[in-house]
Amino acid sequence: MIPSLKRLSSFSTVGHWSSAIREAVNQGHSHKALFLFRQMKQNGFEPDNFTFPFVAKACSKLSDLKLSQMIHTHVVKSPFRSDMFVQTAVVDMYLKCQELRFAYNVFDKMPVRDVASWNSMILGFAQLGFVERVLCLFHCMRVAGIRPDSVTIMGLTQAGLHSKNLGLLRAIHSLGIRIGVDVDVSVANTWIGAYSKCGDLDIAKVLVDGIDLDVRTGVSWNSLIAGYANFGKVLDALNSYKRMLHENYRPDASTIVSLLSSCVQPDSLFHGTLIHSHGIQLGCDSNISVVNTLISMYSKCGDIVSARIQFDSMCERTCVSWTVMISGYAEKGDLNEALRLFRAMGASGERPDLVTMISLISGCGQIGELELGKWINSYAFSIGLGDNTMLCNALIDMYAKCGSTNDARELFHVMPEKTLVTWTTMISGCALNGEVEEALELFNKMLDSGLKPNHITFLAVLQACTHAGLLEKGMECFDMMAKVYNITPGLDHFSCIVDLLGRKGKIKEALELVIKMPVEPDAGIWSSLLSACKIHRNVEIAEYVCHRLLELDPRVAVPYVEMANIYASDGKWDRVSEIRMMMRSKKVRKSPGQSIVLVKMKPHVFKVEDRDHPENWYIYEILDSLVLQMKEENLAHSEFSLEHELP
Repeated sequence: MIPSLKRLSSFSTVGHWSSAIREAVNQGHSHKALFLFRQMKQNGFEPDNFTFPFVAKACSKLSDLKLSQMIHTHVVKSPFRSDMFVQTAVVDMYLKCQELRFAYNVFDKMPVRDVASWNSMILGFAQLGFVERVLCLFHCMRVAGIRPDSVTIMGLTQAGLHSKNLGLLRAIHSLGIRIGVDVDVSVANTWIGAYSKCGDLDIAKVLVDGIDLDVRTGVSWNSLIAGYANFGKVLDALNSYKRMLHENYRPDASTIVSLLSSCVQPDSLFHGTLIHSHGIQLGCDSNISVVNTLISMYSKCGDIVSARIQFDSMCERTCVSWTVMISGYAEKGDLNEALRLFRAMGASGERPDLVTMISLISGCGQIGELELGKWINSYAFSIGLGDNTMLCNALIDMYAKCGSTNDARELFHVMPEKTLVTWTTMISGCALNGEVEEALELFNKMLDSGLKPNHITFLAVLQACTHAGLLEKGMECFDMMAKVYNITPGLDHFSCIVDLLGRKGKIKEALELVIKMPVEPDAGIWSSLLSACKIHRNVEIAEYVCHRLLELDPRVAVPYVEMANIYASDGKWDRVSEIRMMMRSKKVRKSPGQSIVLVKMKPHVFKVEDRDHPENWYIYEILDSLVLQMKEENLAHSEFSLEHELP
């Protein structure tokens, strides 16, 4: 890495030293470049306006503030302290160190600024998410008479992406077209990525199709595929991949990672396996990012065995590798294996991060393992994650799901900073545990604090109202969503209102709401309405609702069973027989109910009439003893009551 002293002595001019420093930086050897700079000074050569930009770039790549300040000191002492190119390099150097104040001070004192100087500031602030500051800088740039170029537009696009503001993104897009940079493939690729991440995949696809085949790159396709993957559109992602192959673009590891990321449901396992095969053919199967994504894909698709095979075959594992495997077991409810891997992770010297801890906490909440959740809480605090808001939010959620609202409440009140997620999680936890008054009180306090609720907050509040049967309050919150906060209600919000109306016996009003919904009702909403019909014995509407449910999926047993029960309660036994005949003719079978009992962190599943448990004999012996004891106690109680009732 470090050149020999004999070779260094042959550098007889500043130009030779500058060329050597530039070569080291371009090859990614930043430390070597700084060593050369020091040797240059020690050999009596003074850097010039060509040397400093490359030295500053070396510091930028290292993001080392102390080194950057040392180089800046050399610049200030040199005759080139007012050179525009040198000052721009110093601005960029501080921005890469995320020192915005230092960067702005240098930029503000520049006597002359060109488009590159402005672009450095715009890109630096955009990458760190300071959208308003970026727009202010752009306004000042235009006032100064500097014409924006393709780099300016890419910086502004990054700011638009960070704000997730499609209106701003479209305005930047229009500006790019007006100044003629839309033909630049790098700009087009940046727009494709931004639109994809903001959810406007139609425009992203139009942009890909609009790039000339001569200049279209694999990056264009990768950006579109990543967008589809981000929204779980596996078929669209695969179709784009097919087009990419048809146009003879060679996919890379990032293509495979994006495709695998789109496979997150059990029904997409087959597609995920095909993509895995393509990854092997391309030679990407040894790429650690691809393997990590494979573990995640197989876990989320329910094939934990294949996920483990990938994990066990890894020669080198990162924190991400351990975390995705632990998360896979935790989501499956197998906390025993998740914990075993967690301990193995520590033994390997890999330190768990925030995501690792949240995965375990989520697993505890999923199966109600409170004691283990408390231990993870203590461990997370012991490794310095106690002040992390995301971790505390996950802990509140876990405690609430485990029924320990006191622990959730205690943690909530001691948190120094409460985000919208914090408030929403606590409101949801109270609603889940039937503490409706507290949930509504927390909602009002959140509004008083100045935070604006989102669609998830309103869902938590509506669930609280549904739990307590508070129809008027529920309708008030439902109206508040659109009228006050401009939030369009989703299926889950409508489902809560339908449930509320149904509980109050307002079956016709509930049906009218479902029919007038701006979105297509799903099986959940129709099922909720059918349950209300069963409670209030409304056979006429129940028949209509059952018909709509069977249109959605005629193979699901629940509508048949519910309708049969409704007919039975109304004494229509001939109709009950018809329902049963329909089920037999269509080979519809009711899935047996099941319960999960957690013993020593191991889940035990029991189904109706299931006698396959290894401890079956002992379990039923105890159950028979308990039944006998209950009968004896009931008999004794009856005899005692009879004695006291006789004169």
